[in-house]
Amino acid sequence: MPPRTASGGGSRARDRLGDALFSRVAGPSGAENRARIHETPGPRWFAAEDPIRRVHGDASMFVGGLSALLLQSLHPRAMAAVEAHSGYRGDPWGRLQRTSTFLAFTTYGTAEDAQLAVDGVRAVHARISGRTPDGEPYRADDPHLLEWVHVAEVDSFLRAHQRFGARPLEAGECDGYVASAARVGHALGVVRPPRTADELAERIDAFRPELRGTDAARAAARFILLSPPLPWPARLPYAMLAAAAVAQLPDWARAPLDLPLLPRAERWCATPAGVAVTAAIRWAMHRPPPSGVE
Repeated sequence: MPPRTASGGGSRARDRLGDALFSRVAGPSGAENRARIHETPGPRWFAAEDPIRRVHGDASMFVGGLSALLLQSLHPRAMAAVEAHSGYRGDPWGRLQRTSTFLAFTTYGTAEDAQLAVDGVRAVHARISGRTPDGEPYRADDPHLLEWVHVAEVDSFLRAHQRFGARPLEAGECDGYVASAARVGHALGVVRPPRTADELAERIDAFRPELRGTDAARAAARFILLSPPLPWPARLPYAMLAAAAVAQLPDWARAPLDLPLLPRAERWCATPAGVAVTAAIRWAMHRPPPSGVE
């Protein structure tokens, strides 16, 4: 939720499209939250030049967010918690808006507001528990499950930015992004979040024996990719985002979700489509890298 900038009279169509996208992603309190995030003075968790601000302020997050949901669904206990408690089918936009607001406050807001956002999420997690269809118990505040959700999200955001971002990160900046994200992960309850890109890859690999495609995960993938709650004019650009999100998944994550591996189609269709649609979103949102208020 980086700040908007004023545009000339010839950009009314862009402004209308940008406002429509913003309202979908940020929700009815979006303008109020944006003003609080960027206009409230005080120290921030992250400085203006930190890579996390560049990554989370780029249109590639639309691809990264979809990819993260698909990847996270491969952990049976995490998916069972989502299926039972997240309301992603009945209120998918609400879930998106809550996630984007959390990312905005922790990335760009004051340190006080960032901590309040974290405390709110932790309070929700503390109330969520249950069992998978196979009888395995889960708790949303389980540090191990929190670590999976964290590493899958950070990996997906970073992959999307490197492929579709306006300014991909250098190697050292990738480590900086993972280290900054670790601060948020640790605040949420991840005991030892990875702090470099290499550590992130190692943690993803370490989780692989626990991952599998469940009926709930495959149903979630079908809903996310094929049944978005969108008007017909928005279906084509969404399909382009969805194709890009699948294309950036690790190869081993496809089969458990019944997603095809089509390297040529992805190289010549999905990836260019992702580049085009993220460029269009970036143009519509018209947001430069935020400087914040210190």
